[in-house]
Amino acid sequence: MTGEFKERLEKGETLDDLMPEAFAVVREASKRVIGQRHYDVQIMGGAALHLGNIAEMKTGEGKTLVSTLPAYLNALSGKGVHVVTVNDYLAKYHAEWMGRIHHFLGLTTGVILPSMRPDERRVAYAADITYGTNNELGFDYLRDNMADDPADCVQRGHNFAVVDEVDSILIDEARTPLIISGPTRDEVKWYGEFATIASSLRKDVDYEVDEKKRTISVLEPGITKVEDHLGIENLYDSVNTPLISFLNNSIKAKELFRNDKEYVVMDGEVLIVDEHTGRMLAGRRYNDGLHRAIEAKEGVTVREEYQTLATVTLQNYFRLYDKLSGMTGTAMTEASEFDKIYKLGVVPIPTNKPMSRIDRGRPRLPHRRGEVRRGRRGHRRAQRGGPADPGRHRLGREVRAALRPAEEEGRAAHRPQRQGPRRRGEDRRDGRPQGRGHRGHQHGRSRHRHHARRLGGVPRRPGSCASRARSRPVRRPRTTRPSGPRPSSRSRRPSPTSTTRSRPSAASTSSAPSATSRAASTTSCAVAPAVRATRASPGSTCRCRTS
Repeated sequence: MTGEFKERLEKGETLDDLMPEAFAVVREASKRVIGQRHYDVQIMGGAALHLGNIAEMKTGEGKTLVSTLPAYLNALSGKGVHVVTVNDYLAKYHAEWMGRIHHFLGLTTGVILPSMRPDERRVAYAADITYGTNNELGFDYLRDNMADDPADCVQRGHNFAVVDEVDSILIDEARTPLIISGPTRDEVKWYGEFATIASSLRKDVDYEVDEKKRTISVLEPGITKVEDHLGIENLYDSVNTPLISFLNNSIKAKELFRNDKEYVVMDGEVLIVDEHTGRMLAGRRYNDGLHRAIEAKEGVTVREEYQTLATVTLQNYFRLYDKLSGMTGTAMTEASEFDKIYKLGVVPIPTNKPMSRIDRGRPRLPHRRGEVRRGRRGHRRAQRGGPADPGRHRLGREVRAALRPAEEEGRAAHRPQRQGPRRRGEDRRDGRPQGRGHRGHQHGRSRHRHHARRLGGVPRRPGSCASRARSRPVRRPRTTRPSGPRPSSRSRRPSPTSTTRSRPSAASTSSAPSATSRAASTTSCAVAPAVRATRASPGSTCRCRTS
C-alpha cells in the first residue's frame, strides 16, 4: 500500500486525500505487528496532528501510538518526518517499538543519540522517520550552519515535526538557548601582566571608581604609567585596542570584586558567590575576560575561556518547520501562546472511556487583604513553633514555610519543636544537604514542616504579602508589660504555683521583679536566644531556663 500511496501522490493527489486510507492501513498494521489497534479517539488525535494542530489527550490515552498516524502519512512525500521526544531513552525506545509498524509498511526509521558520529547522524536523518530529542536536533542544526562544506551537513530539511510533551518544549523551554562555544584566542600572559600593572596604580590618582554603577575610568597619569610599563607610544592605537579591555578588567578585579564577598578561592579555583543566597555557583564564570582577570589577581591558574560560536533558541528552531504539531496532556491553558507564537491551534481529544476522576479547577484565591492577614498569621504561627497551616497539619500533610534570609532558616530550625519535627533546607554556603534533613529524603513525610528560603510557586516580589510577612521586624515589648511570661493561650486559668496577676502600675514596672513573677517564670522560654535579647525590656533581663 505504501508504494500505491506514493504513486497517487505523484499523480496529483494530496496528503489530505490519502489521510482516511493511510490511517486505516496504519491501524491494521499496528494490530498485526504489536497487537494494538487504534481507538477512534486516537484516529481523531492523528487527524489533528496531521492538520498542524496540538492534540490535548489525557495521560494514558496512547499518544505514542497516535504519532504513528501522521508520521506515516507525511513520510509518504519523501521529505522526512521528525518525531521529537523529551529524552534520549524515549527516542530510542519509541524508534524501536513504533518503528516495527513503519518497517512493516515499508518505511525506514532512524534515531539520533548523543554518541553518534556525523556519518551515522546523516544516515538517521536520511530515513523516512527520525526520532530524537529537541536538543540533539537543535545542535545538529547549529553544526550544519558552521560547516564549511555542504557535504558535511547531516540534516536534509525541516518538513514536518511531531513534538511530544509540546507544552514543555515549546513553552517552558522556548527561550532556552542552545549554544556552541569554542576557546578564545586571547593570550593568557596578558592577564598576569596587567594584574601586576593594576597593583601599582593608585585609586583617585591613576583611575576613578564608581562603586554604585560598578564602573571604572582610567585617568591620564594611569595611561602614561601603562604605556611606560608596556613600552608603547599610544595605548589607544588601533593595534593596541585589545589591551584596553585587559586594563579595565584588571582594575575592576582589583576594586570591585573582593575575595570572600563576590567570590571565594577554593582548591585553586575562583568560585562566584550568589549575592542573594550566599551559595557558591560552581561552573559559573564572569564574561568578557573578567573571570580570568580575577584569577590572575589571586595568583591561581588562569583557565581557558570560551566564546559563543553559534546559538539558537528552541522557539526559533521549531519555527523553521513547514508544518508543526504536538501532543500533550495540558495544552488548553497555553492555547493563546501557541496561537500567538507558533500559529498552532489546540484540539482537545475526548477519552476512550468516560472519566471516573473528578477534575476540580483551581481554588479561588481570597481577597487581597484577607490574604495578607492570613500570610502574617501563618508567619507568626511558624515563628512560635506551630505549623503555618494547622488544618493541613491535622490531616497529616507536610507543611512548608518560606523564610527570607539564610540566617533565619538556621534560626528557625533550632527553635523548640511543638507540632511535628522541622527540617532545614540546604547549607548556606556550599549547598550540600544537612544530613537526614535533605529535602530529597524528608519531603512529603507525614506531619513534617520544612523551612526553606524559596518554595516552588511562591512569588518573591518585593511588596508581596509573603515578603512583607517575612520581613516584619520583631517588636519590643511595652514597658507596662510584666517581666514574667504570658499565660498560655489554651488556658487562662491561674497556675497552682502562682496567684492571679494584676496589671502593675507604671511606677512598679521598672523595679525588680516580684516573687510572684519570679515563680511564674520557671517555665522554659520558647524564644530563640538570638531573639530573646531583642524582646527583653530595657529595665529587666530574661530569666528563662537555659538548661
